[in-house]
Amino acid sequence: MKTELIIRSNSSDIDFALLKDGRLTALNNETNDNKFSVGDIFLAKIGKVLSGLNAAFVNVGYEKDGFLHYHDLGAQMQSLNKFIKGINSGKIKDYTLKNFQLETEIDKNGSIVDILKSGQSLLVQIVKEPISTKGPRMSSEISIAGRYLVLVPFSDRVSVSQKIMDNHEKDRLKRLIRSIKPKGFGVIVRTVAENKKVAELDKDLQNSLEKWIVMCKKIKAAHAQHTPVKVLSELNRASSILRDLFNDTFTSIVTSEEAMYIETKDYMQEIDPDKESIVSLYKSKVPIFEHYGIERQIKTSFGKTVSMSKGAYLVIEHTEALHVIDVNSGNRSNKADSQADTALEVNLIAASEIARQLQLRDMGGIIVVDFIDMHAVEHRQKLYDHLKAEMAFDRTKHKILPPSKFGLVQITRQRVRPELVIKTQEPNPSGIGEVEAPIIILDKIEAELERLVSQKTNTKIVLNVHPFIAAYLKKGIPSIQQRWIAKHKKWIKILPRNAYQYLFFNFTNKEGEIIE
Repeated sequence: MKTELIIRSNSSDIDFALLKDGRLTALNNETNDNKFSVGDIFLAKIGKVLSGLNAAFVNVGYEKDGFLHYHDLGAQMQSLNKFIKGINSGKIKDYTLKNFQLETEIDKNGSIVDILKSGQSLLVQIVKEPISTKGPRMSSEISIAGRYLVLVPFSDRVSVSQKIMDNHEKDRLKRLIRSIKPKGFGVIVRTVAENKKVAELDKDLQNSLEKWIVMCKKIKAAHAQHTPVKVLSELNRASSILRDLFNDTFTSIVTSEEAMYIETKDYMQEIDPDKESIVSLYKSKVPIFEHYGIERQIKTSFGKTVSMSKGAYLVIEHTEALHVIDVNSGNRSNKADSQADTALEVNLIAASEIARQLQLRDMGGIIVVDFIDMHAVEHRQKLYDHLKAEMAFDRTKHKILPPSKFGLVQITRQRVRPELVIKTQEPNPSGIGEVEAPIIILDKIEAELERLVSQKTNTKIVLNVHPFIAAYLKKGIPSIQQRWIAKHKKWIKILPRNAYQYLFFNFTNKEGEIIE
C-alpha cells in the first residue's frame, strides 16, 4: 500500500488529505483561529458546580463553558489539585514529581461538590472540540502523547496497546518502560512502539517529559493572569497526523506552503530521519488538490448519495439524533447465482465504503445502516465480520452491533470533532435550482464504458441516463460526449430517460437490450 499526505495551505486554514493507493481516506481541516483542539491543556476556572448532574461547567475562554463530569476528573484528582496549588504558591519548584507525595484516590462513586469549588483553578485537557451549540468536553486525566508513548502524570501504571498481539513483545516493552520511566509518571505504550529499541523509546519519553516541565512553568505565570490560559498546545494537525499514523507505507508528504514544508520536514527529522526526503514542496501552478485528483474525489465522496462499484450506491441522511445510511443495489447487473448472493455482494461492497465514509467525514454518535435484506444466517455473519475488519483500521473508538432481524446494523462512533461537511451541489444544467454534482456518477459511467468498448463486440452503444446527467455530458465544447469520440473512436449516443433515478444508468445495444 502507498500512503501520501497532501497538505494545502492558505492564509485562513489548512487542509490535509490522506491518500492510500490514490484513494482519499481522510480529509481534515485546521483553521488558524481554532483555539480548542483535542489534546490542548488549559489552566481553567471552575464555573457552576451542579450536584444534580455531578458535573461542573468550566471556563476555558470559549463563548460557552466546557463540561466536566465527575467521572472525567480522574482518580488522582486530589494529587493534581495539590500539585497546582504547590506551583502557584511557590512551594513546588521541582516539576519532575520524583519528590511529590501522591494523595489518596477519589471515590469513583463520589460527588463533584466535595472535590471542586466555583472559582477554583483547574488543569483540564480538551477531549471533544466544541460542536454545534455545545462547549468543549474536557477531562482532568492529563496525558501527553508522544510518537511511541503516552506520558500520564500522578500514576505508576505501565500498559501496552491491545493491538500489539505478541505477548513476548508486550512483556519486553513493559520491562523496558519500567526501567526508564520517571517516578510519579505512568506510561501507555502505543502500537507503533512494537519492536522499537530502548533508545528510541527513551528519547520519546524525554521529549514528553520536557513538554510537561515547560507546561508547569507556564502554570505559575498563567495563575497571575486570573483568566483561563492554554498552557500546552497539541501539535499542529500535520504533525499530529504523522505522529499517530506515520509508518513505512508513507511514500510522500507534499505541501504547498514553504513554512509548513519546513515545519513538517523538521518533525520528520525528529521522528524518522531516514524518511525526511519524502517531504517535498509543491510548486506547480495547477492547484495541489486538483493535481492529485482530490477535488474530484471530494465531489464524489461528500454528497448525500455516494456511488460505489457495480452500480450500487449509498444514501446518507443526517438528523439531530443520528445518521442513517441506506444501501441500494442500483442498476448493477445480476451475474451472481442467486438474489441472496447478489445482496451479499452489494452489502460487502457497501460495508467497505461505509467504513471509509465514517472516517472521511468523521461521523460520530449513532449510525444506523440499512443493508439489503439477507435471510441466510451465514451471510449476515459474513457481513458483520467484514464490517468489523474494515472498521479495525479506524483509530476512533467505536462499537458495532450484529445485524438485527430487520437487517439494520447499529454503530456508535466517538465524536471528538465537528463532522466534516462539504457542499457538493452544483447549478442544475437545466437552469432550475441545484443538483448533486454530476461527477458523482461520471466516474462509474466512464469505467463501465471503458469495459464495454474493450470487449469490441458492441458495434453500437447507447447510454440511458437521467436528463440532468445527459445535459451535463453534452454541455460545452468539447463536451464529455465529444471527448469520448477521441478516446474510444466510437460515437456514444446519449438517451435522456425521464423515468430514471438520478444515479441510475445503463448501456443498451441497437436493439435496445441492456449490455452486460
